[in-house]
Amino acid sequence: MSARRRAAIVGVAESEQGKTPHLTALSQQAMAVSAALGEAGLGREDVDALFTAGGWSWSPALTLAEYLGMRPTMLDGTNIGGSSFEAHLGHAAAAVQAGQIDVAVLAYGSTQRTDRSRNQPRAARLTEQFEAPFGLPTPVGAYALAATRYLHEYAATSAQLAEVAVAARAWSALNPLAQRREPLTVDDVLASPLVCEPLHALDCCLVTDGGGAVVVAAEDRWADVATRPVHVLGHAEATTHSTIANMPDLTTTAAASTGPAALRMAGVERDDIDVLEIYDSFTITVLLSLESLGFCAPGQAGALVASGRTAPGGSLPMNTNGGGLAHTHPGMYGIYLLIEATRQLRGDFAGTQRQVPGAELALAHGTGGVLSSTSTIVLGRG
Repeated sequence: MSARRRAAIVGVAESEQGKTPHLTALSQQAMAVSAALGEAGLGREDVDALFTAGGWSWSPALTLAEYLGMRPTMLDGTNIGGSSFEAHLGHAAAAVQAGQIDVAVLAYGSTQRTDRSRNQPRAARLTEQFEAPFGLPTPVGAYALAATRYLHEYAATSAQLAEVAVAARAWSALNPLAQRREPLTVDDVLASPLVCEPLHALDCCLVTDGGGAVVVAAEDRWADVATRPVHVLGHAEATTHSTIANMPDLTTTAAASTGPAALRMAGVERDDIDVLEIYDSFTITVLLSLESLGFCAPGQAGALVASGRTAPGGSLPMNTNGGGLAHTHPGMYGIYLLIEATRQLRGDFAGTQRQVPGAELALAHGTGGVLSSTSTIVLGRG
C-alpha cells in the first residue's frame, strides 16, 4: 500500500445460517451489520460508505441503506458473483487511501435455501445462446466442464477432487457453527450421487441461507474501535470471461494475475502467507485457484491437498471454518472468506485447534460467476 491513509477491518459478523424462513435477505444483512458495528464499537452514524451485492433488489445498495436508516456518501453495488466482497474491500481501501471515506460497511444476505433457488434473477446474456439451448446446467455444468478438462490434461483423479471436501470437513469439525461437521472420507465423496460428471454431490458447496458483514475503517479512526485492526495490505481483481464457453483456458483462472498483483502491493511473498481462505464453490474451484495463484505447479494441487498441508495441523491451512463445502454457502460466499481471515489474524480462536498458531498474514481469494471473476486480498495482523 502507499504512504497514504491505511485501511483496516475493524469488525466482522455472521447472521443466522442454515435455513431461516423467519428472515429476509434484508434482515439477514441488518443483523450482520449491527453485530459487526457493535463488535467494532461504532454506530450506524459513523458509516459513510456502504457496499453490497445480490439479486434481491434492482438496487441492493440503495435498498439496504434505506432499510438500515443510513445516508452514506458512497455506495457500491458491484456484483461480480462470489468475488464481489473481496472487490468491495479493495474499493473501500482505495477510497480510504484517497481520503474519500472513513468508515465503510460491506454486507451480504440471502435466503436461497428457504427460497429453494439461488435467489438471483438471471439477466439475458447473448453468449448464453451457445450453452443454454444445449442443456448446460448453470453453474455446476460449467465447473464440470473445467473439471473434466483438468482431469484429462493433468491425469488427475476424482479422488484428488474429493480430498478438498475431506480437508474442508476436517476444519468444519472444529467450527461449532458449521452446517456439516460429521467425518468425511474420499470414499464418501465418490459414493455420493453424480450431479454433473465428474462432480459428485459432495464436490458441491452447500445451499444455505445466511449473511455477513465487514466494517472497514481508516487509520484515523482506529483509536475509536474496540477491536484489533486487521490491515488491508494488498488487493486486485480481474475477469477473463462471463460464460464458460468463452473462458480462455479451462484450467487457469484470473487468479494468475490477481494473486501476484495483490502480493506485490502488499510487499510479501507466497511463502509468507500463514492462512489461505479460498472460495470453494466446488472442489475443482480450489484446485484451479491454488495453481493459478501460484501455490503449486499446474496439475499439482490435488497432491498438495491430499498431503494434508491444507488440513488442520498442515503447513498451509486453508478454509479454516469449513468453507462453502461444509460451513455455509448462501449463494455468494466471498464475504465469509474475509470474516474468517480476520478472525484468524486477530487470534479469536486462541486455545483451540481451529486457531492457526502465530498467524500474521492471510490471503483471501474470491471466485465469481463460472470461474469468471477473481478478487484477491492480502490481510495483515496489526
